[in-house]
Parts: sequence; structure tokens; C-alpha cells
Amino acid sequence: MATVQETPVSRRLKTVKHIIIVCSGKGGVGKSSVSAQLALSLHASSPSARVGVLDVDLTGPSIPRMLGLDGHGVHQSSDGWVPVYADALGDGEPRLACMSVGFLLKKKGDSVVWRGPKKNAMIRQFLSDVRWGELDYLVVDTPPGTSDEHLSLIEHLAPVHSRLSAVIVTTPQAVALLDAMKCLSFTRAVALPVLGLIENMSGYVCPCCGDVSNVFSTGGGAEMARQEGVPFLGSMPIDTELVTLLDAAESTDLSAADEQRDEASEARSFGVLQRYQKTSSAKLLSAIVENLISTLPSVEHASVSGSV
Repeated sequence: MATVQETPVSRRLKTVKHIIIVCSGKGGVGKSSVSAQLALSLHASSPSARVGVLDVDLTGPSIPRMLGLDGHGVHQSSDGWVPVYADALGDGEPRLACMSVGFLLKKKGDSVVWRGPKKNAMIRQFLSDVRWGELDYLVVDTPPGTSDEHLSLIEHLAPVHSRLSAVIVTTPQAVALLDAMKCLSFTRAVALPVLGLIENMSGYVCPCCGDVSNVFSTGGGAEMARQEGVPFLGSMPIDTELVTLLDAAESTDLSAADEQRDEASEARSFGVLQRYQKTSSAKLLSAIVENLISTLPSVEHASVSGSV
């Protein structure tokens, strides 16, 4: 077996046990909300689970807003960038770290107008310069499609390929499924093992009567998974409680001092953690996460065996 050359990325991530890349073939399928929920559910799966969330959707970073971390800054230490912790106000040591280009923008409305080389450099810096520490899971939220960010990610993570896996997110309608197929084709082209497929926005549950309306049809994700021989992880209906929770975080007063902004952001993000567990989506995701945790070792082992 060829010896894997050590790189700054592999040295930084040597204490990360599992890296889960969340991807989709197109935008608008709720990939970032699924990434945020996976991180929250993995965090809640064990009192000792340590989770990181890396947002590499450089031109549309939404993870800070969804975790209630808007307005928070990133601090530099002698050992690299310190990630922002969503549970900093909880009891004990913080266990949910987050890093996003959204923390680096002077104004959250500023656009990121970068060519491929600049994006590549930013992703490399996120992987090699962020002080992730010991993590059980690192959830990576990627942009839609299969573009520069995905290729850079796979290239930089090559030395830790044995710990990589992917979750594909789609919605039930035919157009989204066609693009999800392209995403699946990409994972096969780069030998990225797939944990499974999640069908998001699979129906709308009326908060008053509980009736389910299939807004975008239903069952397409399960059928695609069956045809392509990948695990179907489950369906996620539109949850009005979740939409309100992830979308309603108030902006931090940018005129306040850095310390005041950080304190306000930490309080808001800790509230997101607590309120998420009361949503119906949290119950569905907990079952999906339980399945993921049990299958992760076998999927990664199969990937290693196939590459030998």
C-alpha cells in the first residue's frame, strides 16, 4: 500500500474521526438546513459528542444564520483560527464548533466575488488553519452542484480519505432528482463513499390538523436510491417550526463592541440548540443520525478496502 504523504490539512485533522460532506445537485433543496440539523442532532446524540460544522458555500454562507451565530467574529490564536462555538453558554466544555466565510465578512450582505484559485486557498485555510481540536464528526456544508469548491475539498482531504463519506440531499420532484443523480455520479468519480440520500421537503404537515400535503410529489428520493443501490436515509417534510427557528435569528447590533456582539450571538445560538430539540424535525433527524452513526464505520471500511 502506498504511504500517504502528510500535509498541513492531514496534521490538523488527525484528531477528527469522521468527516461527512453534505452535497446536492442543485440549490434550493434545503442542503444547508439539513447540514445544520445533522450537526445539531449529532451534538445531541451523546453528552460527549464533539461536532464541527464547516461551511464551504463561500458565495452563499448560511450556516452562521441558521445556528444563530450571525454577527460573531473569528479570533486568531497562536495555534490558528478559533472556531465559533454554538454552545459556548452551555454547561461544561463547548462541543459544537463552526467556521464559515460569513464570520469574515465586514457586512453580512457583502458579496464574495472570487475566482477558483481564491476559493481553493480559502478552503485549504479552513482545513489547515482552524483549530478544530478533537472532533467525533466534522459536517461540511458544500455549495450546490459539483464545482471548484468540491474538487478543492476532495483534493485537500485526500490524505484523510478513509474518514470521508457523503450525504446527498434532494427534493422529490423530477428536476431535483436529475441533478441529484449528477451529484451521485460525482461521488463515484472521486471514490467518495455515500452514506445515503435524504429526501427533503417531502410533503407539508399542517400545524393545525396534521394532514400531509405532497407539495412537490413524494417518493422520488426513495425510488432513486433503490435504483442506484444507495441507502435511503429518510424523508423530511416541511416543518414550519424549523423554518421559523432557523430563519428568525435576529441580527446582532454591528455598532456594539466586539465583546458585546459575541455575547449576544452566543446567547442566541444556545437558544437555537435548546429549541431545535422540541421540533418535529429533530425527532426525524435523530432516527436518521442514529442510522448514520451505526453505518459510518462499515461505509468507511468498505471505502478503504476498495482503494487497496
